[in-house]
Amino acid sequence: MVKLTENKHYSENKAIEQLPVPSKVYLPLIQHLGKICNPEVKVGDTVKFGQRIASIEANVYAPIHASISGTVAAIQDWPHPVLGRAKAVVLEGNGLPEETFSVKSKQEIDRLSPADIRKIVLDAGIVGMGGASFPTHIKLNPPRPLDVLIINGAECEPYLTADSRLMVEKTNEVAEGIALIAACLGIKEIYIGIEDNKPEAIKAFSVFPGFKVKVLKSDYPQGGEKQLIQNILGKQIPRGKLPFDIGVLVQNVATVYAVYEAVFKGKPLVERLVTVTGSCLANPKNLLVRLGTPIKNLIDFCGPLKEEPVKIIIGGPMMGIAQYTDEVPIIKSSGGLLLMSEKEAKTIEEGPCIRCAACVRGCPVGLMPCQINLASEKSLWQSTKDYGASDCIECGICNYVCPANRRLLQTIKRAKLEVAKIK
Repeated sequence: MVKLTENKHYSENKAIEQLPVPSKVYLPLIQHLGKICNPEVKVGDTVKFGQRIASIEANVYAPIHASISGTVAAIQDWPHPVLGRAKAVVLEGNGLPEETFSVKSKQEIDRLSPADIRKIVLDAGIVGMGGASFPTHIKLNPPRPLDVLIINGAECEPYLTADSRLMVEKTNEVAEGIALIAACLGIKEIYIGIEDNKPEAIKAFSVFPGFKVKVLKSDYPQGGEKQLIQNILGKQIPRGKLPFDIGVLVQNVATVYAVYEAVFKGKPLVERLVTVTGSCLANPKNLLVRLGTPIKNLIDFCGPLKEEPVKIIIGGPMMGIAQYTDEVPIIKSSGGLLLMSEKEAKTIEEGPCIRCAACVRGCPVGLMPCQINLASEKSLWQSTKDYGASDCIECGICNYVCPANRRLLQTIKRAKLEVAKIK
């Protein structure tokens, strides 16, 4: 792990604000790990807020819902924050009052079975909102009984503060979501991992007797699943295995909050909390944003610009993805929007590998990034597989510590894609 300049001061004390409802949204049909959804609406259809508009029959998927009430203006290719471009449903708002959702009483909640909870989570389209975007209903149906639930409140990525504000301002709601997930899986042992740079969140959750708050060092990448499990339980996940293989489930706090809203309020995943930050902005904020909202709307709301950004990233500086247009929409996995100045985003010329092994020492999962990089550059995909490219968590530490400024992560990402094709 490494100690990074956190730069959370821009927004860590900014209370959550609601971004005004956009007049038009662009909802990609793929906002999750798994199969792309098929549209269930056509151009000209009128849709209601929260209505399901896309789904598919598949093992791994999550349905998509309308984030505003309005009319289907188009179904077309559109910029995508992760894939570059993808098919999207374009909705034009009609300005009419939005539908309210069916709120359940505590008694109704208590009568829900684990299968009921999983069905609600599936129908709500909830995915892992820490960035992985794996459908949550699948994680709530593990192939073996689990013993431990770990809630990821680390938020180790520099600049980002949305999870921190969520834990402070929606403590009871997050706690209810945790209880729902624990009940669904029959888990009694619950940990909440929070970095020591979030004293308000630590204090907020310390009052709940059923949860064990684990205060973690504010190192990067403290929020990785393997790192959380190692630092909270002292257990290691073997290479090629997943947390459930050692009886553990890890869930991000934003995902937990979405589960609460779906079960208690009947609300599908139609909006999420986003940190909009960076030195270029006059007013960085933590915003509750309707999915499908173009990032231009967020930038304008947090303006004026103090200087023109040279790089716009969705996510954080370590694991985020630079964008080529401000028309790209916020999707389910978009936890941050970072505007970087010329000084912050300075590109340094790449040099040859000097065999210093800094990347090997820095890798939190014990890989040899330099070797994967060299094999990837020569298209030796079987070699990259043998070196464990698939186990890379894409944290970016190898790039950060490399004195030669090698683009290690970029070549490892390419290798992971190629390794996935090897049978």
